[in-house]
Formats: sequence, structure tokens, C-alpha cells
Amino acid sequence: MVTSDQRRRQLARDKYARQQQRRADARRRSKRRTIAIAGSLAVLLAAGGAVYGSMKLFGDDAKAPEAKVETGEPKMSIDAGAAYAMVLKTNEGDVTVAMDAKKTPRTVNSFKSLADKGYFDGTKCHRLTTSGIFVLQCGDPEGTGTGGPGYTIPDENLDGLGKPAADGSVTYKAGTVAMANTGQPGTGGSQFFLVYKDSKLPPQYTPFGTMDAAGLAAVQKVGAAGVAGGQGDGAPKKPVTLEKVTVSEK
Repeated sequence: MVTSDQRRRQLARDKYARQQQRRADARRRSKRRTIAIAGSLAVLLAAGGAVYGSMKLFGDDAKAPEAKVETGEPKMSIDAGAAYAMVLKTNEGDVTVAMDAKKTPRTVNSFKSLADKGYFDGTKCHRLTTSGIFVLQCGDPEGTGTGGPGYTIPDENLDGLGKPAADGSVTYKAGTVAMANTGQPGTGGSQFFLVYKDSKLPPQYTPFGTMDAAGLAAVQKVGAAGVAGGQGDGAPKKPVTLEKVTVSEK
């Protein structure tokens, strides 16, 4: 006969096993998370840039910090018919992003859920590109390009940038804010990129918002300062920290 004490110990063991499995699943999902443009390097030739074939796209231990791992995509809580704004308070100035909730409801919902929990606060924008494509990438709690929230969201609004050119690319105009992913469908997490100069990319990165003029100017200054080490792709020479991120209905 199983005693109540034995039963409690068994339940504790079962709970621990479930927690370990969830953490292992989160680590596997996070390891697939990487920078935007992962599958788009070939397009750089058409844009007049260099192909960085030696770039390290994945880290060795790409797990999100335990305190910031979610258990799944958050339940829909926004009004898809309303207008939302995301404010990125950074050490280089505020960037206000008008979010397109009608065309990207699950993306906006995810950002609001994460922002409400302080997920982005105190994180660094880890990547700047200054050749061929012109983006500042943020949203990784680890600051390495490998972190994520522990879940993925589907791509949205991929036809919102118009018909692709003959080389398969579309123009992400300066001011566009879009989701990063691994280059595979449905692999967006928390990483996103801010386009500070027109950039040609495959239409596979969800465009979900537009920066205001002041925010675009701030990001352009970061771009003008260049990349640490003098390369065209890497950590920005002028470090950018997301001090506070909020998403609210207008």
C-alpha cells in the first residue's frame, strides 16, 4: 500500500521531471532562434553588399534565461481593431513604434505580453549591419542573437511590402520594424530589427510597425557610428540598451 508520504514524494518527482522537460524543450526552441536575415545573405549581392558567409549565426548554448522563459505563446488579449504603440526607451533616445495590430495581431499581442512583464527591460541591441542591409537588431535577453522567450509565433503580413523583385527580394523601407527569425517559417520569438535605411530582404520577416521620425533619427546615428571592430556586421560601436519597453493602446 502506498503511504501518503510516498505519494507526495512521487508527485514531487513527477513535477520535477515535467519542469526539466519544459526547460529542455525551451532550450531546444531557443537554440533555433537567431538573427534576422539568417536566410537572406545571398540577397546582399543584389543590394551591392558583401556576403558574410563566415558569420556565426547560432551560439553554443542558446537558452533563454530561466527567469525569462515562457511556457507558450500568450493568449490573445489585445483588441486587433485598435491602434497600439510600442515605446523603446533607450540610452540613445526614445523610439516610438506605431504597431499594425490589424495585420499582425499575434505579433503585437506577443510584444505587449512580454513588455508588460518587463522582458525587454535592460537588454542590449546586439547587432548592427552597415553594409548591404541596414538594421539594428534587439530583443534578445542574452544579447548574443541566440536568446528568445521559449515559444515561437507565426509569420504575419508577409505580403505587406509589395510584390517581390526578380531576385525574390522586397524593400524594407527605412523606419520599418520587423520580426527576426531563423530564416524558416514560423520561427519568430522576441528578437526584432529596426531598419534605418532602405534594405532589400526576402519577404519572410513580419513587418509589424513603423518608427517615428525622432526614433528613426536616433537609430540612424547609431548606424552612422558604425560597428565595433570596423566590420559591416556586429555589435554597434555606440552601445544601445533598451532601458524600458512599453506597449499600449493609443
